[in-house]
Amino acid sequence: MRVAFFTSLAALALSACASQNLSIRRLPPETPAADNAAAIKNAAALAASATAAAHDAAVQDATHTVIPLTTADAPSMYSYDPWERVNRFTYRFNARFDEAIFLPVASGYGRLPSPIRSGVHNFFGNLAEVRTVVNYAVQLHPVAGARSLGRFLINSTIGIGGLFDVATRLKLQSEPTGFSRTLATWGMHPGPYLVIPFFGPSTLRDGVGLLGDFGVAYGVNIAKLYRGEKTWLLGVIDAIDQRANVNFRYYATGSPFEYETVRFLFVHRELIEDEALRVKDHPQAHDGGAPAGK
Repeated sequence: MRVAFFTSLAALALSACASQNLSIRRLPPETPAADNAAAIKNAAALAASATAAAHDAAVQDATHTVIPLTTADAPSMYSYDPWERVNRFTYRFNARFDEAIFLPVASGYGRLPSPIRSGVHNFFGNLAEVRTVVNYAVQLHPVAGARSLGRFLINSTIGIGGLFDVATRLKLQSEPTGFSRTLATWGMHPGPYLVIPFFGPSTLRDGVGLLGDFGVAYGVNIAKLYRGEKTWLLGVIDAIDQRANVNFRYYATGSPFEYETVRFLFVHRELIEDEALRVKDHPQAHDGGAPAGK
């Protein structure tokens, strides 16, 4: 009886299982050794990449490393000024004169119609061509001297006494020079810093150059303009025109070291110009004696 019961029960179970799909789920095999080997390999690859990146960064930093300057590398701020006490007094005098008289007059002149100011400026620029021609001749630069002479002749005739700068429109550009540049050409050092009354910052060489330029103008005496009372009138008008075309204002920065700053800039500008002049006149001496074209 019991055997029949269990036999029936087993048959029922088998029939029930046969009526449905039977799915068997398989678990992946456990491979700890292979997994560890792969993990170690990946870690080694990451470490190698990090080491290479660090090396590249170190090389790049070394390439762009900024070497700090020392006091020996910095340019000297020294300017030879043996007459500093007198120069400072003259500088203050020029500042007061400029504020009280010179600048207001120049500002009033600047309100004149532009054609008038342009004509006055061109007129004095044309007169300056005379000393430019003489100085270029002394500097042994005949081509530049001929160009300045051509400018003077064209502007004095077609330009109606120099009131119109016709030469510039004809592609003859102005390249003024003076006796100070002539002295520099022949090797004279700028010398000590010098503040000239009414003229402002200068050097001893520039002061001598002013006298030389006046001597040339006085000697040539174009249209008899540089002798007699009219010389002073022309000088004053020329000075006003030049002041109106200069933007410098005394003590405009408010710096207590303006005198030192102006002195440094003026003197070192002249030294740079002198060096450029030597390179221009003697290029092979600055190329190590290399032949031209190499």
